[in-house]
Amino acid sequence: MKLIQTPVKGMQDFLPEDMALRQHVLGVIRETYARYGFCEIETPVMEHIENLTGKNGGENEKLIFKVEKRGRELEKSLQKIRQADGISTDAAGTELSDSALRYDLTVPLCRYYSNHKNELPSPFKALQIGNVFRADRPQKGRFRQFTQCDIDIIGDASVMAEIELIAATCDALHRIFSEVGVSGFTVHVGDRRILRAMAKSAGFEEQDFDEVFIILDKMDKIGVSGVREELIQAGYDTDKVDRYVGFFSDFAGDEAQDPAAFIRSTCADCVENGVEQDIGTILSAAGAMINDDITLKFDPTLVRGMSYYTGTIFEISIDNYSFSIAGGGRYDKMVGRFCGQDAPGCGFSIGFERIVTILRDLGWKEPGTAARKAYLVDMKSAQGRITEVFSHAAKERAEGIQVVVQPLKKNAKFQVEALEKSGYTEIRKVYGDTQF
Repeated sequence: MKLIQTPVKGMQDFLPEDMALRQHVLGVIRETYARYGFCEIETPVMEHIENLTGKNGGENEKLIFKVEKRGRELEKSLQKIRQADGISTDAAGTELSDSALRYDLTVPLCRYYSNHKNELPSPFKALQIGNVFRADRPQKGRFRQFTQCDIDIIGDASVMAEIELIAATCDALHRIFSEVGVSGFTVHVGDRRILRAMAKSAGFEEQDFDEVFIILDKMDKIGVSGVREELIQAGYDTDKVDRYVGFFSDFAGDEAQDPAAFIRSTCADCVENGVEQDIGTILSAAGAMINDDITLKFDPTLVRGMSYYTGTIFEISIDNYSFSIAGGGRYDKMVGRFCGQDAPGCGFSIGFERIVTILRDLGWKEPGTAARKAYLVDMKSAQGRITEVFSHAAKERAEGIQVVVQPLKKNAKFQVEALEKSGYTEIRKVYGDTQF
């Protein structure tokens, strides 16, 4: 049987030029976040199934790649299913799995922190870069295996965490995109507490909030009228729906930049104390730290898909692209689910694959690197000549020059062209009498 050449659907092979771009972007990210005091950690790609199906991940829990049990444990589960009467497919799937590939880096971080909290500083500033997996429908900029770059601050309940995360992320993105002449992107800032207050003010019950927010999250695609229609189709009272969507229909003019005015006009009687001040402080302080060509604005329509968010949420969009390039928020209740003691947490995740896609579309070129030289050696040369070439190459590498040594092919023209395409500016053919 002939083996399959292409990668599994939704996953990618990377050519050398792809890796050059990816490693460069990762280098900028690491260097920038290090300046802000974030320490890099690593967690396994697989997590306990209980951790990933704990109703923290919202819609992403439907996209989990589950890993089947092995050996005797699998046999026990199969026997249990055979003996069960009318077990559902979902229940059977859960019974057969004891672990799964992580769908994001936040759940693993919270497990990591709860396991090592006595060994870590407080607040703890973590940088995590790694592959995550979702059984999603592949499309441009969206894959089933992709790299996430997260920064998180655990142990700081103040808005200083949000301010630091926004400033650091904007700094990294500005450095990355300035290389291709892109300067304009927008940081949208909202708050789950405001979303809950508006839903409550409109008359929705708390148990309905998650479904209401899932529908609201489609606002940028279906508009206010589409949100109204879906809420009514979901069975909610028309008066409640009309009052709720009316909050967003009126969101215009000066209120677009004034969270205090928006809160007073929609949900002042239901919102938690301090929310208005928190949003104002974040917008003011973060705005003073970011580059002038970055727009920072209050956005009460922002939802974010993860149900674990408890407060401030944020997302970054870029002109002429329909998807966000970064997002995150505050999750103060998640660590407590692992260790029984809550710890405030807040994080920002860069959409690494989307950023790489944009840079490639815009014709990114690798910045100046070390000199690159190639020696193409005639293999008919004496053994001592070959040794001499490798010794000479070793000296040049010690001086910081990138050197490759290859046998000279019969059709050297294509060999030379391939090396030039890879950035080698000095290519020498070495024969028995060549002088260095």
